[in-house]
This record gives sequence, C-alpha cells and structure tokens, in this order.
Amino acid sequence: MKTSDIENQFFIELAELARTLGSAQRLVLLQHVAQGERPVDRLAELSQLTIANASQHLQQLKRAGYVQARRDGKNVLYRLGNGPIIELLAALSRLAEFNQAEIRSLVSDSVYQRENLEGITGLELLERIREGGVTILDVRPEDEFTSGHLPGAINIPFDDLERRLSELPRNQEVVAYCRGSRCVLSHRAVASLKSDGIRARYLQDGFPAWKAAGLAVEARR
Repeated sequence: MKTSDIENQFFIELAELARTLGSAQRLVLLQHVAQGERPVDRLAELSQLTIANASQHLQQLKRAGYVQARRDGKNVLYRLGNGPIIELLAALSRLAEFNQAEIRSLVSDSVYQRENLEGITGLELLERIREGGVTILDVRPEDEFTSGHLPGAINIPFDDLERRLSELPRNQEVVAYCRGSRCVLSHRAVASLKSDGIRARYLQDGFPAWKAAGLAVEARR
C-alpha cells in the first residue's frame, strides 16, 4: 500500500470519529459520562433526553470507542472509552471559545469574569494540599461526587451553597471545582464565596482533567 493510501485511510477514519461527535446531544452525554460511570436512565435525565434517544446516541459513541458499557443486573452502565477523550473534549471547547464570541462572553460574564476570579491549576492545587490549610469544595451534584472526587473534598452542590456557607472554614482558602473548564458552577461559587468574605479560587480544568492526569481520586460507595 502506498504512503498516500495509508494517509488517506487515516483521514477517512479520523472523519468517521469526527462525524460521531457531530451531535450536541452526544457531546453532552460524553460530558456526563466523563464524571463517572452511570446507567442510561441517569444519563438521559442529565442530558434531558428520552431513554431511547440517549441509548441510541450512546450506542453510536460506543461503536466509535468513545464510551464503554457493562451490564450490572438490569442496568447497562457507561464509562469513558480508552484514549485521550478528555483532552479531545477540552480541545474542542477551547476552539469553540476561540471562534465564538457568544461562548467567550458567557464565560467572561461580569458575574464571574476571569480577571476578577483567580484560577489554580491541578499541579498548584497538589502543592497547596501538601502544604495544608486549603479546603477543596466540590459543587457538583451529589451523585457525581459519590462516583468520584478529589481527595478530601467536601460536597456542597452549587444550588445549596448559599444556605450552607457556614459549613466552610473562614481561616482557610477554598478551592472550588466542578465538571471541567466549560462548567461555570465553580466560577459562580467562587464569586459567592468572595462576596461573603471567604478567600477562594477555582480549579481551572475541573474533575475530568484531574482524573485523566492520573491524580488521586476518592469515591464513596
């Protein structure tokens, strides 16, 4: 086989992979699968799809290797497939932010402008954990926290944060995180904490990138 033929075959396969991702519903499903293994009905609920529709999309993602499935009793549980899928989703998000002013304005809204809210990288957070004196706040829903979270993190879903601010220490910095770089819940949480006089930053890449980097993760069963 000629080198040109091999190259053409590679791009044909690449186009097939890209075609599978050419659906907003599948991208939303992938985002939720990235948080941890889940059954179809829960993924459908989170993605605001019917179970039948979610199942069809998940089957297409499975055929392309983006997700894997296993049966647990009557449930079929889905998890991310092998390979740099988290990195791919992050790259697509960065490209969308670069190209679309609407998305950039959403992330840069005055409520949680990046220049007013300071972020922290995963490596910086690791160093802060070693030093001590930092509280890690997971603002995702409880089921996502249960499936997996940063070591020592406490879970206060964003919708409950305002009434549970008293549970957070005021003598430590708080680092909030959520689903990823596109998730604005951590930005809103930091804005709320700072307005209440609590020192706070947000984890820039969120939980999926932390997990994909092979860093320690805890789960509650």
